[in-house]
Amino acid sequence: MEKTIARRGRPKVSALTRAEQLRLAKRAQRERERNTGLATIELRLPAVQAEKLRVATKTPGFEAALHGFLEDFLVDIQRWPALRELAWNRVDRWIPAEEALSLYERNWRFVEPEHLSIEEKALIDRLTERHGGGVRNA
Repeated sequence: MEKTIARRGRPKVSALTRAEQLRLAKRAQRERERNTGLATIELRLPAVQAEKLRVATKTPGFEAALHGFLEDFLVDIQRWPALRELAWNRVDRWIPAEEALSLYERNWRFVEPEHLSIEEKALIDRLTERHGGGVRNA
């Protein structure tokens, strides 16, 4: 009878090396995330802020709070017809809210208030309140 020596460690079930298996699994994970509309970004933050952000992402309601913050901080040019016309030469889709208010104010002579939608009027009012001190300089 032949005596077999037991191998230590994880049993080998794949012809690929462990490093290759991990690489393929990571590639598959990234593909799944892309297909579900998720994107990965890299930020360079001070260590304290990075730790706070790491903890905050695990808190229920964080995504809704982040969405609200970004809605207040950035304006989608494509969503607002009058703003889209004023920013015709812009490449970026998103601009800071203060810059959007500035565009409206500097170019108010080209805006036809009677043709603005109720939503865009509300946007202008909200931008004026938050970033213009409640006074529209137009």
